[in-house]
Amino acid sequence: MRRSPLLAAGAAVLAVLASVGLHLAPQADAAVVQATFAHPGVLLSRAQLDFVKGKVAAGEQPWAAANSQMMASRYAALSRTPAPRAVVECGSYSNPNNGCTDEREDAIAAYTDALAWYITGNAAYAQKSIALMDAWSATITSHTNSNAPLQTGWAGSVWPRAAEIIRYTYSSWPNQARFATMLRTVYLPTVIAGSSSNGNWELSMMEAAVGIAVFLDDRASYDRAITRFKARAAAYVYVTADGSQPKYPPVGNVDTRAELISYWQGQSTFVDGLAQESCRDFVHTGYGISAIAHVAETTRIQGADLYPELQDRLRHSLGFHTKFENGTAVPSTICGGSVTKGFGPVTEVAFNALHNRLGIAMSNTQTYTESRRPQGTNNLFVAWETLTHAGNPA
Repeated sequence: MRRSPLLAAGAAVLAVLASVGLHLAPQADAAVVQATFAHPGVLLSRAQLDFVKGKVAAGEQPWAAANSQMMASRYAALSRTPAPRAVVECGSYSNPNNGCTDEREDAIAAYTDALAWYITGNAAYAQKSIALMDAWSATITSHTNSNAPLQTGWAGSVWPRAAEIIRYTYSSWPNQARFATMLRTVYLPTVIAGSSSNGNWELSMMEAAVGIAVFLDDRASYDRAITRFKARAAAYVYVTADGSQPKYPPVGNVDTRAELISYWQGQSTFVDGLAQESCRDFVHTGYGISAIAHVAETTRIQGADLYPELQDRLRHSLGFHTKFENGTAVPSTICGGSVTKGFGPVTEVAFNALHNRLGIAMSNTQTYTESRRPQGTNNLFVAWETLTHAGNPA
């Protein structure tokens, strides 16, 4: 539907106000407010950042320990030297690895430094975050080889988290526009196109597309990414309400039951929470579940919360996988009675949203999450989520 001239004018006024740091009160016309984005607003809001800063300053747990873990990591080192490349070449399982690890870890370092800046107030961390982002925005032109879409999604998920914090909480970033151009030209065209590969690929790519769209204030790309994300999330995790089998993926050639069973790693018995890659391994499944939670968290910040729509898939999938991680025997009907564990540090965001905010009992997930605090980083695109999201009510 075409917006009225009045509504369009209102959105334009809001954009001007936002550019100078002014925002309408929450009771402003929702039809106008939806045309703008909240900043910082990729995975973390300012209110969430303030909560974390307060808990760390007070020495409260688990935030103090999580902050110490982050600050002691190599990612927080002010001596870090960025290692940008014009062309990042990533083959299957990062072989060859020409800049793949460097790109991902520089992005995590930029995000780590942005968090450290906000928590400590030490401008040296903001400047290091900017130096890392500037080095890459001055250099990179493309990603190549078979893992290029996934690599673009992983790095592209993390860069906007750092950029949002720096842009909206630090005083000066002269090369901000060049960084935005990098996201728009090097990352966004690849990730927003999606993937017909295993579901964790497309979920990570949609996470990147959503975060980049927020940073760019690009409503059209945001809406496009959310549409594909919702379809892929629904096809990645099975719940009984889906019927006798999971939903078919939104793209690709999987459109018969036999093809679906093959795509689900040979699994033909479907139970609540089983994911498309559960019988492959829990590591890759954790990537997909984490990306679902990250996008949901960003949508909540942006005022169109997807957690209610996703809560059954997320709670069942977290419970299903953490149950086995916690030691429950795997029945013969699940993956032939054997699974490859390694879910990773991926539960804090969704556990906080579903258990603490929505009041859903999640005993298996709670045991897993609390026993592994502080959850650190997977060195790909997940980082410091005990620090940022444990018990965070904002």
